[in-house]
Amino acid sequence: MRVKELHPLCCITLESPHGINDNKSSEPVTNLTRSRSLPATSFALGSGRRKVNSLGSESETVAGILYKWTNFGKGWRSRWFLLRNGILSYSKIRRPENLNLLSPSDDVRLIGNISADRLTRMDSCSGRRKQQKTVGIVHLKQVSSFRESKSDDRKFYIFTATKTLHLRTDSISDRAAWLQALASTKCIFPLRSLNGDFSFKSPKDLSISTERLKKRLQEAGMSENLVKECEQIMLSEFSEMHGQIKLLHEERTNLIDALRQLEAANLEAGASGIDDNVYQLTKHEFSSLGRGKYSECSTTASSDDKQEFEDVSEEDEPSFHDTKEYFNEPNACSGSNLSIKRRTKLPDPAEKEKGVSLWSMIKDNVGKDLTRVCLPVYFNEPISSLQKCFEDLEYSYLLDRAYEHGKSGNGLLRALNVAAFAVSGYASTEGRHCKPFNPLLGETYEADFPEKGIRFFSEKVSHHPTVIACHCEGKGWKFWGDTNLRSKFWGRSIQVEPVGVLTLEFDDGEVFQWSKVTSTIYNIILGKLYCDHHGVMQIRGNRQYSCTLKFKEQSILERNPHQVNGFVEDVAGQKAATVFGKWDDSLHYVVGDGVSKTKVSDPASNASLLWKRTKPPPNVTRYNLTSFAITLNELTPGLQEMLPPTDSRLRPDQRHLENGEYEKANLEKQRLEKRQRMSRQLQESGWRPRWFERQGESETFKYTGGYWEARGHRNWDDCPDIFGEFTEDLADSA
Repeated sequence: MRVKELHPLCCITLESPHGINDNKSSEPVTNLTRSRSLPATSFALGSGRRKVNSLGSESETVAGILYKWTNFGKGWRSRWFLLRNGILSYSKIRRPENLNLLSPSDDVRLIGNISADRLTRMDSCSGRRKQQKTVGIVHLKQVSSFRESKSDDRKFYIFTATKTLHLRTDSISDRAAWLQALASTKCIFPLRSLNGDFSFKSPKDLSISTERLKKRLQEAGMSENLVKECEQIMLSEFSEMHGQIKLLHEERTNLIDALRQLEAANLEAGASGIDDNVYQLTKHEFSSLGRGKYSECSTTASSDDKQEFEDVSEEDEPSFHDTKEYFNEPNACSGSNLSIKRRTKLPDPAEKEKGVSLWSMIKDNVGKDLTRVCLPVYFNEPISSLQKCFEDLEYSYLLDRAYEHGKSGNGLLRALNVAAFAVSGYASTEGRHCKPFNPLLGETYEADFPEKGIRFFSEKVSHHPTVIACHCEGKGWKFWGDTNLRSKFWGRSIQVEPVGVLTLEFDDGEVFQWSKVTSTIYNIILGKLYCDHHGVMQIRGNRQYSCTLKFKEQSILERNPHQVNGFVEDVAGQKAATVFGKWDDSLHYVVGDGVSKTKVSDPASNASLLWKRTKPPPNVTRYNLTSFAITLNELTPGLQEMLPPTDSRLRPDQRHLENGEYEKANLEKQRLEKRQRMSRQLQESGWRPRWFERQGESETFKYTGGYWEARGHRNWDDCPDIFGEFTEDLADSA
């Protein structure tokens, strides 16, 4: 019998989870009948078998065992999950007694073979154990959404405005069955939007008249003074009541506003990754919402519903994040004017490319600075070094995540995500054997990616030595630095040593600084060409944590190349976490001292994923550009009119190379190299960068501001046309 409780104030009938089937039927739940018509292993409980619709129905109940991420100490733990009437509940026990929440005549669809096996095994010892209470519930009929993982075909997530459940099944079919059951809930329990009319009559519109009272008192023969006294008492009482009504009105208005904010936050979460494999439980439309702090890539910790079950508590659950493939997510700011559809492949070549002998070009340049060697355009890729700097921000969501962790007081996870970000920038170099274009002095590049929540700007601030400065602003953080690449050719290899400091500053004042490691390209003349990164990276923090990462140099017989190992330590020198992985694949960590010797793919491994590289694009060219890099030189609609004449996208030789116009690209490259030779003379004659300024002789170039403001007004009067035509007289006068 279902017990109903009447709310004493609002006259709302509420269901009490503790009053459901309190008599605990003594009939054992042993009648398990297999059905072959359902997509996953399915059973019917009770004496009456009814047909279950494949899309679910209001009376259908779904149950089974799911693995739920709890915390970094205990990892994935199995929980008994029950989906009934739009409410998903879960508990720590997995045995038939849990099913006493159901009426004996109800149907239940059990998903997964493991559920049936465990229920059968545990049925024999069920009488010896106490029944435990539900530890968490999610009202799917309220603000909620869910989606499947993009990197693990057994994992999926349930999002609410205040938490995220990270769940995993035993098989792909089990996950599909759970997602189908959740999707059917949307049709049965549509969410009522809070955008409707919730207006209330303002207390200031309330008034009272004492005319009838005065008339009645006068008719009763009361004196004028007594009538006025009664009138004052009446007005005083009304004034006090008016104040109370005003207070209640403000509280109700604030409550409605808070609910609207929660609903908007959920919509933003759903807008972060809407595609064919995303199921939304929200019904209303949205137009101008951006990605909020509850978005897919910045969710809060799952806390096992302590607010809804104050008498039951489970371990606190720090958020466990999967890799986010941003550029596989169409319109992350869906419905917003900031949505930009970016290309997924380069233009088809207009000409057939001709091969060039590398050795014939550089045999006379052994030991020289490769940045000063004039090579044909064949050895270039269609992006500049300015744009290649922005490739380090491909996984900027790691910094968003680090900001949220630090804001919630978890400095260790902030440091770990910063370390993952520092490593992730190398992933795009795998298989990239072509040289980026060397920018002209004063050349710039901007990248405004609202779907990632970042704005990036870079400028070539020095030609000799070649120095590129950059500045990026994200959600709660700023990133800047400059890089001077010193490259040498040693016959069989090219070695590149970056010189410069990269700085990351969060809005709360925490700062991390590091420098890049050495990169080497091997087998220039003979053998298979490959790139490797090696050395020690020190990530220094100004507060509690710092990190040391060692990029292992690849040996000739190395079976497991590209390894990165390191640790995070506190100010006392104690190791707080160990980091390990590959710079071209993924990075994991374990809390505490010592590296896990087990494989991270092993279910028994206690390693947690920090970052995973996105999959390569389907349209691979000889440049091996990533999906992110393919978008960097694109001129999206309306962009060219807003760019300064110094932007890399307007460089003609680079544009011709991207279009496969190789002859034109070579001619333009030779023309622009004449201007490039003027750069040293320009520097010696007092040339200064337009948007960056060095803080001291040995300090980093920092952004001085004003670029985005000038862009808004399209005021580029101080920016020369560096890619235009010039005369020898101009070169002589420089």
